[in-house]
Amino acid sequence: MAAPSMGGVSLPRGNGQTVRLPRGASLTDLAERINAQPAALVTALFHLGEMVTATQSVNDETLQLLGAEIGWVIQVVSPEDEDRELLETFDLTFGDEEGDEDDWSARPPVVTVMGHVDHGKTKLLDALRHANVAAKEAGGITQHIGAYQIVTELEGDERPITFIDTPGHESFTAMRARGAKVTDIVVLVVAADDGVMPQTVEALNHAQAADVPIVVAVNKIDKEGANPAKIRQQLTEYGLVAEEYGGDTMFVDVSATTRQGLDELLAAILLTADASLDLRANTEQDPQGVVIEGKLDKGRGPVATVLVQRGTLRQGDSIVAGDAYGRVRSLLDEHGNKLKEALPARPVQVVGLTSVPRAGDTFLVVEEDRVARQIADRRQARIRNAQNASMRKRISLEDLDAALKETRQLNLIIKGDNSGTVEALEEALMKIEVDDEISLRVIHRGVGGITKSDIDLALADDVIVLGFNVRAEGQATELANREGVDVRYYSVIYQAIEEIEAALKGMLKPEYEEVQLGSAEVREVFRVPKIGNVAGSIVRTGTINRNSKARLVRDGVVVADNLTVESLRRFKDDVTEVREGYECGIGLGSFNDIKVEDVIETFEMREKPRA
Repeated sequence: MAAPSMGGVSLPRGNGQTVRLPRGASLTDLAERINAQPAALVTALFHLGEMVTATQSVNDETLQLLGAEIGWVIQVVSPEDEDRELLETFDLTFGDEEGDEDDWSARPPVVTVMGHVDHGKTKLLDALRHANVAAKEAGGITQHIGAYQIVTELEGDERPITFIDTPGHESFTAMRARGAKVTDIVVLVVAADDGVMPQTVEALNHAQAADVPIVVAVNKIDKEGANPAKIRQQLTEYGLVAEEYGGDTMFVDVSATTRQGLDELLAAILLTADASLDLRANTEQDPQGVVIEGKLDKGRGPVATVLVQRGTLRQGDSIVAGDAYGRVRSLLDEHGNKLKEALPARPVQVVGLTSVPRAGDTFLVVEEDRVARQIADRRQARIRNAQNASMRKRISLEDLDAALKETRQLNLIIKGDNSGTVEALEEALMKIEVDDEISLRVIHRGVGGITKSDIDLALADDVIVLGFNVRAEGQATELANREGVDVRYYSVIYQAIEEIEAALKGMLKPEYEEVQLGSAEVREVFRVPKIGNVAGSIVRTGTINRNSKARLVRDGVVVADNLTVESLRRFKDDVTEVREGYECGIGLGSFNDIKVEDVIETFEMREKPRA
């Protein structure tokens, strides 16, 4: 049955049937699913006030608007379902599989350290793993995430614990949330001399949303003014009640500087894991897990830090991680030592991928390199379509005229030392809100140094290049200097965000506001030969300045606007200004329609500072 005609176009009526489409699908994709002509859908959408081509990626709202009009329920498939369906086409699944009970074994807990910036998260990890990470971080702020495994002793048994280190700045909310998705236990670090802060609450919300047990590390107890009891009291307001107060949350007083309480903290983590969680994994199924970070190493190429969640990852495995694939050439631990295999909950660096995967991507091992390449290619196309749909601004018939005028847009290329940082920086930048008349677009992002091809792209599209912990290579530097490409280098992310926000505000057209200068009441009108009428006036408020803008008001109504005070006299003298309470003669140029009791208001237009 055909749908009612829309401007002469007939479309198949869905009668409430459901059509599943991936993110960023085009009208051509929809036409194939419902047996319609793409041109008919373009016309139908045009009549609904949206201008979209047949092959253009369309966002979710537009697809659902069109579906509702022609009687189809458009269901946009989530990334997780989309990935699951993709794997099913290759007879693969991602997730736990029931196996022989003998294949299951205990695994270490995965712990994410969270908390407010400057409360000592990185120093605490330093003390735990005897490595000085903070000294390598610009401004003392953790710039990227990594995973480390340490071994401790509990009741005479050696027990490994995996730690995931997450950035502390608020712009990395998404990365903290991603850390909570792969974690078993959250260690919430709160400074005893500072108390619960906004990022403490933010981290706590992420942990509670992930539904994982929380152990509170009250840090800096060696400092003057430390009050661990106050921390326990404050956190009760957020549902964390200490065991000593009758609750079920373990609080441990620690000092990363003096190493006090570290053994107790590790014991609390293991006891919480044993009491609350059944940490076992199937070691014999096909290896699967999550990418913690990715970076481009000069000597080894793309390197991904992955967390094995199930199965055993071995050298020589064919692996696909997000839209990257390859064969595992070598496995390295956090210290750079080679490993033969990685068991569940083991963080390991993988060398051998064709490109750098994104932090948070899932990885899995497949039987053949060919299958890995096909999965990666499809994922890449899906991600590209979704990005195109999200970046493209909807244009309706109502704002078509404005869209055809000059658009003001800041284009960026982002290059960084690892994929997690690049992704988080892009996400933070895209959240900057300035004004509807200006937009920000990331036309390219990548891991590694700034290359000549990046500068060539910047030349073509008038782009600013951001380098985070990376530099431009030889030819790229020379080309950028010669052509005047703006290349900016950063080592602390919030500085990049502040500068880009300032640049966006600078691109906005200036806003002006009217500032009242003064007003004068006309007492008498004089006719001066060759000049015209001059208003004999008394200044009532402010000052009257020569050459200032003016308007004439009669009985409360503006008679003339956009006038200029062309002459200003006190008796026989020309003056530049006359203040309140003084009499003067005001000439408004060729405008002569001046009457007694008129009011002359003067003003100027000043640029309004942006908020």
